[in-house]
Amino acid sequence: MSLKKLVLLALLPIAVHSQAQTALATPGTLVIVSASSRITHPNDLATVVFTVVEQDKDKRAAASRANQKMKEGIEILRREAPQATLKSGGYLSYEMFADRTSSTAPRVSLGWRYEQEMRLTTTDLANLPKLAAAAQKVLGVKDIVFGLKDETIRSQDDARLAATYRNLNERIASIARAMDRKVSDAVLESVEFEGASSLGADFQRVEVTGSRIYSRSEMDRANAEPSFEPGETTLNMRLVGKVRFK
Repeated sequence: MSLKKLVLLALLPIAVHSQAQTALATPGTLVIVSASSRITHPNDLATVVFTVVEQDKDKRAAASRANQKMKEGIEILRREAPQATLKSGGYLSYEMFADRTSSTAPRVSLGWRYEQEMRLTTTDLANLPKLAAAAQKVLGVKDIVFGLKDETIRSQDDARLAATYRNLNERIASIARAMDRKVSDAVLESVEFEGASSLGADFQRVEVTGSRIYSRSEMDRANAEPSFEPGETTLNMRLVGKVRFK
């Protein structure tokens, strides 16, 4: 290989690097930058699903017992948590059948099953164990979801905005250094926010174990209160900014 070709090959990487540096430093370069933040806050809201399950050979007897227990349960909930919000959930009834020994065997009815749900939403988390224990004399606890009040979520907007903008500035500074430009050359042209509501929140669900419905003879002896840990909710916010370098 001739000396001339060797010199040209040696200079080629320098020329490519110089062109790349020139391209990155071109005035008016538009950069799309994404930023995000995560803020945690102790939960101050709980939604508890109470349930009644009854079954009997007699359809009316099963329905009557289920209705009576739900009525008694609602009275307990209103007495123990007068400020809470109650909302009826599912109401399901169906006939149960024994497994057939063959496809041609007749279906044998085992009776009827009734299920009712009542959803209670409360901000009095300190009273929740006592409330659940009182209700469990008649009702079962099926599910609990802890989260944040709408007012709390809105009150955290300032903190989320500040954290997200801080992350945006940090990312712009990193991009400027990578482009060998000054941060002062970056001009923020527009910002689009995403996840600025409770849709960006990760709520905590609590699995309840050992929940049961007490018989009449056990009602006065059922004094043990369940234990709950409300935990915290993570609120997310994301934005996309358009930055132009002068």
